[in-house]
Amino acid sequence: MSFLFNLVVALLSLAPTVINALPQAASPPTPPFLRNARALYFITNNPQNEVIALQLSPSGLLTGFAASTSTSGNGSNGIDTATNLPAQPDALFSQSALTAIPSPDGNGTLIFAVNAQSNTLTLLSSPLNPPLTTTLLSVAPLPGTFPVTVSASPLRRTVCVGTTGSIAGLTCAPFTSTSLGAFDAIRPFDLNQTDPPSGPLNTVSHVFWSEDERRVMVSVKGDPEVNNTGFLVSFVAQGAGQGGQNGSCVGREGVVRSPEGTAVLFGAAPVKGSGGDVLVTDASFGAAVMGVDDAGEVLVKGRAEVEGQVATCWAAISPATGTGFVTDVARNRLVEVSVGGEVGVLGEISLTGNGGKGLIDLAAAGELVYALAPGDNETEATVTVVNVRTRKMVQLAKLGGIGVNGNAMGMALAF
Repeated sequence: MSFLFNLVVALLSLAPTVINALPQAASPPTPPFLRNARALYFITNNPQNEVIALQLSPSGLLTGFAASTSTSGNGSNGIDTATNLPAQPDALFSQSALTAIPSPDGNGTLIFAVNAQSNTLTLLSSPLNPPLTTTLLSVAPLPGTFPVTVSASPLRRTVCVGTTGSIAGLTCAPFTSTSLGAFDAIRPFDLNQTDPPSGPLNTVSHVFWSEDERRVMVSVKGDPEVNNTGFLVSFVAQGAGQGGQNGSCVGREGVVRSPEGTAVLFGAAPVKGSGGDVLVTDASFGAAVMGVDDAGEVLVKGRAEVEGQVATCWAAISPATGTGFVTDVARNRLVEVSVGGEVGVLGEISLTGNGGKGLIDLAAAGELVYALAPGDNETEATVTVVNVRTRKMVQLAKLGGIGVNGNAMGMALAF
């Protein structure tokens, strides 16, 4: 069952510092191939985990309507090695704690969300209209512990989850429009972690599919302090992937590579039309574009050294500009990077006006980028909307009134 937040609508429409607080800069007409999203989703990752849905207007802007749906699972926090306390923000040390894809039956969107404490994955659905009405369909147990990242392939009808606790690795399962199949045996990563894990170093970062959905990849952070290098591992998807209860189509043996000059690999975004290039962040210096061939071999094609970065970790590519945008949990800005030709930093968009300290998960659609800031004991959780053509923040939604706090993770869009 979904719960609509009328109070949030009132707050968003009345508070001058919340939604529509900033004048919207004029922008050129949007080309027809740039689709705007209908809704965005993230998880609270609280002890009673929920998926939060924020409705978007036809122009892609936030309407002020929000809803929550229980995952029937429990969120959790990793342990921050710097403080020995529950990590916050970036409670899961990961990108894509939930993901959304078009439903195979053509009726709306499927949403997959991890439950870190429960060691489960939840499948929900959302109709085309209204996109806020999310329905819980299935909850499946996982063979690993402390799941933090999930990615689903519409082509393969397969969903894969990365776990980073005492049983760390990759596990995959088929799905249909209404249910999850059984997850297969874990493809283990030797991280020597605990439940909950200590991090953010030496943890699983991001599970993602290649653009052609022929392989699923996982980025894993190393720990430079103990000469432990991070790695990227890729698994080939075998067969057509029929979904249902027929088992996973993902191979058991992965190709593990530590790309030259990298150490703390984090979030990733496939470069559309590149034939295998991926934008990958590295918290030790910024970001890099890597080419991954059919054999799983990885070539670093260029690095973007981000000046003044603390922990550049999350990545998305804008369809409007064809450039990447990366975020840092300790710097309140979007950094734009080139992903084709000469790789490098193109500039930054300062977001000091939103009162936050930094950003985590982000997603791009049309001319907009949506970025989540979970907040902490001093700042409120927010979603910031940025127009990538005008390079200005156009909206700010404050989320504290709907129970969102520093545990929040993930960002996914419905179209």
